[in-house]
Amino acid sequence: MDEHYAGIINEISGSKQISLSQLEYILTNEVSSNDEYLFETARAVAAEYFDRQVYLRGLIEFTNYCKNDCYYCGIRCSNSNADRYRLSEEEILSCCDLGDRLGFKTFVLQGGEDPYFTDDILCRIIERIRSEHPSCAITLSIGEKSYESYKSFYEAGADRYLLRHETANEEHYNRLHPGAMSPENRKRCLYELKEIGFQVGCGIMVGSPYQTIRHIYDDLIFMQELKPHMIGIGPFIAHKDTPFKTEPDGDVRRTLLLLSVIRLLFPKVLLPATTALGTADVMGREKGILAGANVLMPNLSPVNVRGKYLLYDGKICTGEEAAECNMCLRRRVERIGYRVTDGRGDHPDFAS
Repeated sequence: MDEHYAGIINEISGSKQISLSQLEYILTNEVSSNDEYLFETARAVAAEYFDRQVYLRGLIEFTNYCKNDCYYCGIRCSNSNADRYRLSEEEILSCCDLGDRLGFKTFVLQGGEDPYFTDDILCRIIERIRSEHPSCAITLSIGEKSYESYKSFYEAGADRYLLRHETANEEHYNRLHPGAMSPENRKRCLYELKEIGFQVGCGIMVGSPYQTIRHIYDDLIFMQELKPHMIGIGPFIAHKDTPFKTEPDGDVRRTLLLLSVIRLLFPKVLLPATTALGTADVMGREKGILAGANVLMPNLSPVNVRGKYLLYDGKICTGEEAAECNMCLRRRVERIGYRVTDGRGDHPDFAS
């Protein structure tokens, strides 16, 4: 193993800081033993705070309507080939009931920015989930809203909010999104969510079109300023009905390296091994855990809509029943020496 490389990893782990040159050295090295040293170090850091525990989040994809037209996304508003759907309030609550029976202690309501779901409708749904499942955490992933909307969701009983910033670099952001969207507004949302009291998650696509190592470095610096409780990263995977349909997919190895780097920089962060990682590599979720991740997000959505919520092509687990998916993930976690915990899995700073 490269002693210089080991020195860089140890320095990052000790200082919780990284320079652009250090990031470049990590991402451009081609020595597998160096990779393994980074993964081992990240695993040790994760174990210090979380033992060998993995948290499950029950994902409910409740609408694939979206008013936005992001160039990378399969549910962008201009995709006329998307088979649109919305779950009813009762269908959403039924997903939560099933998740509770299966042992999930967190529900993630994820959807496009769908104007049909007004603040009043969303607050009513949140209040019902909170009333019927008081011991469970409620996470929202529904995009950019106003401060007043976010505050109403929090007061209704939501605990967490996921909003990938996608890229902290303005020039890069503008190459991925139409002009109506701005990185400033995205960042405003994240800071306001933290101010309100949410456990907040941001994140990026690894290997998105036009992304450079400098862009990734800017993302890490932004994350250090924001101090999120959750960070979601996964490889970019192209969708056939988007302007980026011919762009190459993001690299699995680079994603794993960045998972480990993030674990060293943010020892207590909740870090998913994403579905996109599992789509890009059949063992991607296991590799993600072994690189420092500690969260998995199996799907609780009804099987008849799973194949319609396609942000990218080839998404896994679109045909599996929730119980089947749940047991499969638990077995896979156990096979690599970890265990699924039935707790809510709050960030350590929020744990009671």
